[in-house]
Amino acid sequence: MGSVSIMHQSLSGAITNMAIVSTTRSTETPLLEDGTVDGSVDHKGCPARRSSSGGWRSASFIIAVELAERFAYYGISSNLITYLTGPLGQSTATAAENVNAWSGTATLLPLLGAFLADAYLGRYRTIIISSLIYILALGLLTLSTMLTSLTIGLGGHKPCVQAFGADQFDGSDPKESIAKNSFFNWWYFALCTGVLLSIVIIVYIQDNLSWAFGFGIVCIVMLVALLVFLLGTKTYRYSVKVNEGNPFTRIGQVFVLAVKNRHNAPSATVPEELLQTLHQQSSEQFKFLNKALLAQDGSGEDSKGCSFHDVEEAKALLRLIPIWTTCLVYGIIFAQVSTFFTKQGSTMDRKLAVGLTIPAASLQFFISVSILVFIPLYDRVFVPIARTLTQKPAGISMLQRIGTGLFLSAVSMVIAALVEMKRLKTAQKYGLVDNPSATIPMSVWWLVPQYVVFGLADVFTIVGLQEFFYDEVPNELRSVGLSLYLSVLGVGSFLSSFLVTVIDKASGGDGRDSWFNSNLNRAHVDYFYWLLAALSTVGLAAFLYFSKSFVYSIGRSSYN
Repeated sequence: MGSVSIMHQSLSGAITNMAIVSTTRSTETPLLEDGTVDGSVDHKGCPARRSSSGGWRSASFIIAVELAERFAYYGISSNLITYLTGPLGQSTATAAENVNAWSGTATLLPLLGAFLADAYLGRYRTIIISSLIYILALGLLTLSTMLTSLTIGLGGHKPCVQAFGADQFDGSDPKESIAKNSFFNWWYFALCTGVLLSIVIIVYIQDNLSWAFGFGIVCIVMLVALLVFLLGTKTYRYSVKVNEGNPFTRIGQVFVLAVKNRHNAPSATVPEELLQTLHQQSSEQFKFLNKALLAQDGSGEDSKGCSFHDVEEAKALLRLIPIWTTCLVYGIIFAQVSTFFTKQGSTMDRKLAVGLTIPAASLQFFISVSILVFIPLYDRVFVPIARTLTQKPAGISMLQRIGTGLFLSAVSMVIAALVEMKRLKTAQKYGLVDNPSATIPMSVWWLVPQYVVFGLADVFTIVGLQEFFYDEVPNELRSVGLSLYLSVLGVGSFLSSFLVTVIDKASGGDGRDSWFNSNLNRAHVDYFYWLLAALSTVGLAAFLYFSKSFVYSIGRSSYN
C-alpha cells in the first residue's frame, strides 16, 4: 500500500506541475503588458524592461563580436593547409588530416564550453573568460605559431555568444519572435563578413609578408571585439534559471528513473482522470521515459519521481539525435572547403592581372560573397513571400530549410567532381601530370560554381541548424543547443580525416597512385567528391525520413 500511495502522489504531483505551467503561461501576459520580459533580468538583477534592454540594440554589440571572432578564426584556418604543405613541408594527405583534426577539435570543444556556461558560469561570464583565453592564445600564436591553445578559447566563446545574442529576443512576443528569426540570418551575414575580410586581408599578408604579422592583426581585432562586447553590458538581457539545480542532473535523472521503473506500472488505484490527463499532455514519442514520473517502491530520497517538465525536456533531447546524425555528411563536405578545394585552386591559373595572383585560400571569398548576397534576399524577399503562402512566421520550417541546404551541398560535390575531372584532363593534355609545381592552363574561375552553390547550402543548412538546435533544446541548455550544430561540423571534420586516412592507404597500395597523392595531377580527388555526393544523397534521404515524424517541442510548433 505504501508504494501505491507513493505512485499516486507522484502522478498527482506531475499533473499539479502541468497545472502550474499552465497557470504560469496565463500570467505571462500581465508581465509583458507591464513592460518586463519574463525569465530575463538586467545587469543589476532586476526584471529586464522591454523598452531599455535586449532587441536589436543589444544584439548589434554581440553580432560585432562574432564578426571579429570569425575574422580571427579564418585568418588562421583558411590558409592553414597552405602553411602545412608549404613552410612545414607536409604531404597533402597528412596536411588535410591535421587541418581536419584541428578544425574538428575546435568545433567539438564548444560542447564543453556550453556545459560550463549552462550549468555553472552563465553565458555572459563564459564569453568574457573565453575571450580573454582566445586573445592570450592569439598572442602566443603570434610568437610561436602554435595552434592548440586556440581551441580552448574558441570552445567557450563560440556557443555562448550566439545563444546570448538570441536571448535578447523574447520568443513569447510575436514581433520579437519574428525578429529572432531574422537575427540568425543577420548573425550569419556578419559571420561571413568577418570571413570575407579575413580571406582578403589576412591571407594576403600571410602569403606575401609574414605569418606572425597576420596572427598579430587578428589578436588585436579580438581585443577590440571584447571591449565592444563590454560596452553593451547595461543593455543586455540575462536569462534566469526557472528550475533549481543543474539541468544536466535533472535530465539525467529522468533516464535513470525510467530504467529503474521499466517494469513498474501505474497502480489500479490511481484515478483514471489523472492518467487520461497525463496521456493528453505528454508527447507520444519515447513513452518509456514516462516511467520516470512514477516513484519507486519503498521510501527515501529516491522514492520521488521526476516532474513532467523534466521528462518532456529529456524527450526533446532524444528527438534531436536522428536529425543530428543525418547532418554529419554535411559536416564532412564542409571540411573540404579549406582542404581539397584550396589545393585544387593552388594548381590552377589564378592570375587576375599582371603581377596580381589570387592566393588559393582566398578562393573561399566566393562562398562568403554568395552568402552575403543571398542572405538579404532570403530575409527580405523569400521569407515574406513564403510567409504569405504558408502562414508561418519564418516562411518555411527549420527542417525544410536544413533539407534544402543538404540537397545543395550534394550538388556542390557533383560540380566539384566534374571540375576536377576537367582539371585532370587538362593536365594530361598539356603533359603536366608529372610536373606538380607547374600551373595548369585552366582558369581558377572554373571553381566558382562549386563555391557559390556551397555558399547557398550554408545559408540554408548552417543557419537552419543554428535556429533549430537553439529552439528545440530546453531553455536552460541553449548554449549546448548551439554547440550541437558546431559538433556536426566537428565530427564531420574527424570523419573526413578518417575517410582520407582509410582511402589513402587503400588506394595507394601496391605502387598505385593514391586518391590523395601529393602530386594532385596524379591524385583522384574527383573520386572522393563523387563518394561524398553519394553519401550526401543517402544522408538526405535519411534526413527526410526522420523529418516527417519529427515533433516540435510543445509551444514552438506554431512557429514552424
